Amino acid sequence: MAVAATSATDIEVVRGRRAALFCAAVAIVLGLPLWWKTTETYRAPLPYSQISGLDALQLRLMVPVTVVFTRDSVPLDDQEKLPFTVVHEREIPLKCEFLQGQGCLVELRSVQRCVECPTKEPECFSAFFSEPSAFLSQDKMSYIGPGRTAVVRGIMHREALNIMGRRIIQVAQAMSLTEDVLAAALADHLPEDKWSSDKRRPLKSSSGYEITFSLLNPDPKSHDVHWDIEGAVRRYVQPFLSALSAAGNFSVDSQILYYAMLGVNPRFDPASSSYYLAMHSLPHVINPVESRLGSSAASLYPVLNFLLYVPELAHSPLYIQDKDGAPVATNAFHSPRWGGIMVYNVDPKAYNGSRLPVRVEVDMVRVMEVFLAQLRLLFGIAQPQVPPKCLLSGPKSEGLMTWELDRLLWARSVENLATATTTLTSLAQLLGKISNIVIKDDVASEVYRAVAAVQKAAEELASGHLASAFVASQEAVTSSERAFFDPSLLHLLYFPDDQKFAIYIPLFLPMAVPILHSLAKIFLETRKNWNKSEKTD
Repeated sequence: MAVAATSATDIEVVRGRRAALFCAAVAIVLGLPLWWKTTETYRAPLPYSQISGLDALQLRLMVPVTVVFTRDSVPLDDQEKLPFTVVHEREIPLKCEFLQGQGCLVELRSVQRCVECPTKEPECFSAFFSEPSAFLSQDKMSYIGPGRTAVVRGIMHREALNIMGRRIIQVAQAMSLTEDVLAAALADHLPEDKWSSDKRRPLKSSSGYEITFSLLNPDPKSHDVHWDIEGAVRRYVQPFLSALSAAGNFSVDSQILYYAMLGVNPRFDPASSSYYLAMHSLPHVINPVESRLGSSAASLYPVLNFLLYVPELAHSPLYIQDKDGAPVATNAFHSPRWGGIMVYNVDPKAYNGSRLPVRVEVDMVRVMEVFLAQLRLLFGIAQPQVPPKCLLSGPKSEGLMTWELDRLLWARSVENLATATTTLTSLAQLLGKISNIVIKDDVASEVYRAVAAVQKAAEELASGHLASAFVASQEAVTSSERAFFDPSLLHLLYFPDDQKFAIYIPLFLPMAVPILHSLAKIFLETRKNWNKSEKTD
């Protein structure tokens, strides 16, 4: 009976060992891989090497220029020396590794007759050299037209080619890119102390913009203000926006706000019997008024506000003073990336023999002249620095020259590429530091699309294809921001390692302790039996 009991006990011990080994094997061979596979963070592959290479991207801007010589505009001996193509390059002195230089490809052509005005707008810049007595007055050496065309006075000199070459470069630079334009485009990517606040005036690049015209009538009991904003927008604003449509989509609306005050009490000037707003008080005007506008709260795009303020009777007339204390000619001011405000004073003769409220008909021509000028400044369309003795043409009826639009698209393309590069680099650094963020396939596809768009835009700029470069740069910004702000990237950011341990330890510890204890006991007994067998031998 004792032998049978001992054998039964041994059988139970062996069976227990086998069960423990089987449980351990199942936990290790099946449980751990299954748990690891079902709980791992899916991370689609990303082009990290290409993203890191974007920091060293050497952006080269090509400005194609076609030079046409009219008859008798260059000496006959120099006509045979004309090269077919000349490349002029210069480096933009900006403290930004993103932009390395600008190239100017000049193609020279010689004709035997006077060139007539082209009937179709050329896709590249054209410089026409005329004979000394044609097209230009005696005191002018060049003329920049509203299109992509300029006229330069020819010269009969033994160094004619060198002199005319320098004039071509000066005119081409005035009509294309300058350091100021690129500095304004890259203002958010340059050190704060390198450029003044004026360089940060232009709006940031966007696929759409909203423009709101508001009439502020704080004293409707005294003024019955009427403005033909619909007709003014149709006649003056819409042609300008149509010419600017290549830079984005625009929507225009208007509103009238009653009892809307500026929030700043004007000061009285006894000498002129008028009220004035000092320059240092103008920043305090915007905040109280902005709370009444309500246009930017529900907008996905940048909003430009243009306010026409008719002062109340108690503070009329009201004038805006500059930093020297002199009245501003336009009686208006603008705020960078926000909009502009114009004060419209009622003619004092309107109060003679009239009952209140006085009917006020707003002169929309004068108002739109100010608002369009502010709109140009807000988009960074400023007057160029023309060469000496150069005649600058006035803008077209749309209020925008063709080469001004080209310069804006150049600036927007550079800004978009810088923004996309910064966004992709930040995203790659974030995903590299935090390994438990899920990277879905659609996020990865957006990243690949953004990288390809950046490379394509850089190639198109280097080839002088401005329109396609701008479209590619917009696609780069859109894809990079869509990937960076994807909601799936935020799901696991709030689960640090200590919280993971707090979740998994109560689950695995009760199961792991018996298995580990059994394995340790089996190991000790096996080691003891092994040592006993060695002593017996």
